[in-house]
Amino acid sequence: MTAIETAPSTGTERAEATAALAIGEVAERTSTTVDTLRYYERIGLIEVGRDAGGRRAYTDHDVRRVVFLTRMRQSEMPIRDLQRYVELVNEGPHTAPERLALMESHREAVRRRQTELAAALAVIDFKITAYGGTCGA
Repeated sequence: MTAIETAPSTGTERAEATAALAIGEVAERTSTTVDTLRYYERIGLIEVGRDAGGRRAYTDHDVRRVVFLTRMRQSEMPIRDLQRYVELVNEGPHTAPERLALMESHREAVRRRQTELAAALAVIDFKITAYGGTCGA
């Protein structure tokens, strides 16, 4: 299995093991929008099959990919990097070293962002305290 197929679940995006899901159901279960799902499909981040009526039919694998894509976007991974990652996945297992490098690079960017956010939060807490408020639980 690839990293896309095994993205950790939060429990809200689970699909039935054998049932295909409509786009609205996937949007709801993954906390995305129908427009986002269509966009991901249009730019090649996901390929979704169709049912007999021509409607999108998301599989468990598709939902796991949407969850992965959503998590990466939440962590501010650029679309171009996601497109490259998906391209590598589609090329096969021999691209694992390059995928690893992409993930390691992104992890470092996320860690830098966490540090920046912690510094910003410290300033916010200082100001709240200065105005007579309290910080923390």
